[in-house]
Amino acid sequence: MERSPPYATSMPQGWWTSRWFALALILLSAVPLLWPGVAPLIDLPGHMARYRVELGIGESPALARYYAFDWALMGNLGIDLLVVPLAPVFGLELAVKLILLTIPMMTAAGLLLIAREEHGALPPTAAFALPLAYGFPFQFGFVNFALSMGFALLAFGLWLRMGRRGRIWLRAALFVPIGGIVWLAHGSGWGVLGLLVFASEMVRQRARDTNLIPAAFRAGIASLPLAPPLLLMIAWRSGNVAGFTGDWFNWASKLVWIVTMLRDRWVVFDVACTFGLLVLVVAAFIRRGGLTTNWTLRIAALMLVLAYALLPRILLGSAYADMRLASYILALALIAIRPVALPPRTIRAIAIAATAFFLIRTAATTVSFAGYWNHNAAQLRALDHVAPGSRVLALTEKPCGMPWQLSRMDHLGGLAVVRRDVFINDNWTMAGAQLMRLRYRAGSFSEDPSQMVEAPECRYRGRRNLAEAIRVFPRDRFDYVWLIDGRPANVPAMPDLKMIWRSPTGALYRVVGSAITASDTPNGRDRRPIQ
Repeated sequence: MERSPPYATSMPQGWWTSRWFALALILLSAVPLLWPGVAPLIDLPGHMARYRVELGIGESPALARYYAFDWALMGNLGIDLLVVPLAPVFGLELAVKLILLTIPMMTAAGLLLIAREEHGALPPTAAFALPLAYGFPFQFGFVNFALSMGFALLAFGLWLRMGRRGRIWLRAALFVPIGGIVWLAHGSGWGVLGLLVFASEMVRQRARDTNLIPAAFRAGIASLPLAPPLLLMIAWRSGNVAGFTGDWFNWASKLVWIVTMLRDRWVVFDVACTFGLLVLVVAAFIRRGGLTTNWTLRIAALMLVLAYALLPRILLGSAYADMRLASYILALALIAIRPVALPPRTIRAIAIAATAFFLIRTAATTVSFAGYWNHNAAQLRALDHVAPGSRVLALTEKPCGMPWQLSRMDHLGGLAVVRRDVFINDNWTMAGAQLMRLRYRAGSFSEDPSQMVEAPECRYRGRRNLAEAIRVFPRDRFDYVWLIDGRPANVPAMPDLKMIWRSPTGALYRVVGSAITASDTPNGRDRRPIQ
């Protein structure tokens, strides 16, 4: 059963429609992640600390002393599960890197597959969408979410292909486990997949001259193979792990998330790229400049826009629930675009422009990530002087205001858990969203955001400045103070703090009289156990 496309002309053919070109785009999407030892994504080191705990708590007395970890079925386990078989083979850091390399490639492959299925061939504009795989949600380090979105896009492409080939019953059977896998990676990806499938089925039913309400009913029936995780979600989010939901219809924030879809390092460049993509989408949606859109993808993008408008900022305890959708909506709208009655020369020029945009953004992200990683790696040299199993107070000095180029060191302390099995104060624990809990407590310096402190010249309400944190932290609960991305000159002199390592933007202090007696030489090998 071949579905008639909702456009009159066939997709123009050219080098941009070849499989080799698509494969090159997919492979090149991973390039920015090749150089960094640990991808410089803001939240990633904190997640990696959790992976280390889940993998090592049974064999590390220090981890067992500081943390607890209880497996449970929930819609936020993507990389948490994947590291279990991979880390023993590759080591945790390389295993995470290999998984992350696949996320932009899966996202790119999913977008290209969807575009090919709906247009019959890749449109010349398709490459414009691919840099959004490195959109702000990925840069922020929402890695399980990004993984689930990669799965969801690939799954939607498969749904379209099987529908085009008439394999409806086989598709229904396959998508029961596929929907469960997407949900297990992250519930948001499963929700997006459901909306995409429903939109495509609505268009298909309406093409049969079905009225709106019967079409919606039949589309819902067709989408039922994706429904089983709904029962798991109800069980998961019942009781005391439901999580807070709030900050509805914050239009100012929603506008900011649109502007910051490609936020990375260079504000003018990033905003100009976003603005250019938005202009292209608007032109196609109003049929200007010889461009139009595929009807199925148009409706799917509009349904996600509606979801974006209705979602609160905090959903079931997870922040930035609406922000996470923005870059994917734009990517879907971009692959919906197709030319209408344009001369071959113009179509080739569009394909060249799309490819150039992809290559420029990929090169810029590669340079940016390399720079972030070089700065992070310089800070991580402090860990050579930290005794395994010790207790570390991380203090990351934050700049005033909210600069466009966000620090990639907010949770860098999580790598101390990965490499040294320490307790550190920048882990976060959320009932129902994280499986790790804290056994060890250090008062108000126990967990995130206690590691974030202000520079002396600025003050964020409710956040300590660096000097205050140094004065009041409980000495008997920590063995080291690790100043990350801060100025050692801003640390007040204290007789019970001995500097044992420093760099221009960081330092490590040993708490004199702590339970750890470590040498001040690299690797901190000499120690006696914590009492």
